[in-house]
Amino acid sequence: MKFFIFFILLLTTMNASDLKPWTKNIEQLSDEEKYVILNKGTERPFVGKYTHEKSRGIYTCKLCDAPLFDSSSKFDSRSGWPSFDDAIEGAIKIVPDADGRREEIVCANCGAHLGHVFKGEGFTPKNTRHCVNSISLNLVKKQDQKDVNLSYAYFAGGCFWGVEYYLQKLDGVKEVISGFMGGHVKNPSYYEVVRSNTGHLETVEVVYESDKISYEKLARAFFEIHDPTQANGQGPDVGEQYLSAVFVNNDDETNAIKKLIEELESNGYKVATKILPKSEFYAADESHQDYYEKKGSRPYCHGYTKRFK
Repeated sequence: MKFFIFFILLLTTMNASDLKPWTKNIEQLSDEEKYVILNKGTERPFVGKYTHEKSRGIYTCKLCDAPLFDSSSKFDSRSGWPSFDDAIEGAIKIVPDADGRREEIVCANCGAHLGHVFKGEGFTPKNTRHCVNSISLNLVKKQDQKDVNLSYAYFAGGCFWGVEYYLQKLDGVKEVISGFMGGHVKNPSYYEVVRSNTGHLETVEVVYESDKISYEKLARAFFEIHDPTQANGQGPDVGEQYLSAVFVNNDDETNAIKKLIEELESNGYKVATKILPKSEFYAADESHQDYYEKKGSRPYCHGYTKRFK
């Protein structure tokens, strides 16, 4: 009897010493999470919380919290699951799937099932799609608090790729982010904006140093790198999402835009640009950021035209 008790105690001690720090997390998983993460199931498409998530940060393993994917590698594949064209180095393992056809991806730290990897589909230059179940992930968001030492302006002038391309070349501009503003749907995807009536305009957020470049100078550049007289879009891009508009933060910006429009109209231009109040800005996914820089080409429907005397 004493030997039996000792054996049980020894076995318990051995098991405890062999336990990984994340093992206790298994007990906290829901049945659905266990089905996917432990039993290698698949979450239903388009229902995962991170499918259309655009926040910046690091995606970690739901089971062990190991960092897996940077949000900069996330793109919209329209597959119904979060898609990443790259993983953090050493974070995942690729193993043959039980179906004998696909390649499974698992957390390199704990072995949790994440999803599958597909290659050769052509979605991004890396030509790789890590198709991941939202339920296998957590997202550690980067601080969204804006730098109080910087200023922010919002312009919509057709396809955001071209507006971004020209405005980010101005001295004093720190960053230009392509995204959406003015609609009634929270956190819209690119394809939702393009193909449905979300009410958003393709918009850029311009982060700039006001002691190096003024808001008026930014706005002048905006009016000269797109056609403010076109009422139905910009160039060949026609549709409500491509309309010309300036989203203003305050009365000073409103007055500055009105002054520039009056100047353009006195020069013979019939300006279609709308002045709208700033609303929530939603950044587009990484595949839409710095588009022409990545592609190594120039915008097809934007260019510089001097309109102010």
